[in-house]
Amino acid sequence: MNRNVWRQALLVAIAAGALGACVGGGDGDEVDTSGGPLPMQVVSPLPLPGPNAVACSNVAQDFSRIAPDADVTQYWEARPAENGQPRYITDILADPGNTLSFTVNVPNNDTLYGSFAGRPVPVVMIVCYPTSAANAHADYLLPTGKVVPHMQTGADPPTFANATTRYPVIAFSHGLAGSPLSDDYIPALSNFASYGYIVVAPFHGDPRISNLRIDDIEDVVRLLPRLRDFVALQSIRPLAMTAALDLLLAHPQWRDHIDTTQIGGFGASMGGETMLLLAGAGLTTSLGFSWNSVGVDSRIKAAVGYVPYFGQVFLPAFGRDQHGLDGISLPFLAIAGTADTTAPLVETRQGIDRLTGPRELVVLEGVKHGFDVPSTNDIYTWTLTFFDAEIRRLPAARQQLRTMASVAGGGDDRVIVPYNGAP
Repeated sequence: MNRNVWRQALLVAIAAGALGACVGGGDGDEVDTSGGPLPMQVVSPLPLPGPNAVACSNVAQDFSRIAPDADVTQYWEARPAENGQPRYITDILADPGNTLSFTVNVPNNDTLYGSFAGRPVPVVMIVCYPTSAANAHADYLLPTGKVVPHMQTGADPPTFANATTRYPVIAFSHGLAGSPLSDDYIPALSNFASYGYIVVAPFHGDPRISNLRIDDIEDVVRLLPRLRDFVALQSIRPLAMTAALDLLLAHPQWRDHIDTTQIGGFGASMGGETMLLLAGAGLTTSLGFSWNSVGVDSRIKAAVGYVPYFGQVFLPAFGRDQHGLDGISLPFLAIAGTADTTAPLVETRQGIDRLTGPRELVVLEGVKHGFDVPSTNDIYTWTLTFFDAEIRRLPAARQQLRTMASVAGGGDDRVIVPYNGAP
């Protein structure tokens, strides 16, 4: 069989699998799977930022080290140079000894980690937190025009809003090939911290592992020779998130300020997938839809996924018909776009329906893949209310989620799978 005939046969086979998945999966109807009525209450948006000033850990960089053919985001996001050589934020750190970082020692399992099995992967992270209004550290201006608020310098310890308080934690996982400092991520870290959370965010550096995307069937064909490394990319992300939490909880400057019973997660796009993998979900590891569990971090009590990646119809993230999510009880809120073709709503709905714990699915009408600026207040109001309900376990927040249909103003947001958590 020549190459073109083989390729056409493969496309037909994958398309047939996609059709079967569509027939066997959720249909995306705006009806609660329990048959109950949808909530009706429209709530006022939460103000942004929240009541606390925000500070962040040291990520000082020497921007003079940036290559003439590059910009700073290539280092944050680990995009390779034209000659294929990898770049990473470690190349431009000005004070690496006082920047939070760690090494992921990848297990020797080539099913999950491909050619990275048994190899070390260095990871840098940033932590943002509620600080005192008297914090004298200056904002750190980035070349993109964004700032790292009240960034620590040298070995200075964090300055908390209340030195005796133990704060809840959000493990933050950015989208594929992004970084905590890129796009809308650094404002997100700051907004969550302004509401009293310590937010820990690794620079995943995805292109170091695989520089591929899966947005359509053609991408799958290109992926075939390198599927193992794309699986490794997804599998290493939760390892990095767990290692980031390990570092924070053991660090003498941070450990005594953390409430270890109140740790949650937030993931954008593939970061949403990362949160579910941390809960023990099975990741698709072959075009035959076989799946394997990466592991479990039971410290994470609940998570929110914004445009969370549940895979494509022709290659679901969690096995055939998302069965890798069977029995996963992590409380999970998904905020999805109805026009998203990278993280299709039909796959998100099917995955949400498989979860056995408290879950909720909110849609943003007409929103594609990426942060929707008109929906800013909607996104944060849903997310922070869910955090308060399932991480802080506040009864008032749980009650609000049970009756909440949408957020006033902003974009067109609405519930299609209502919250089913305990009163």
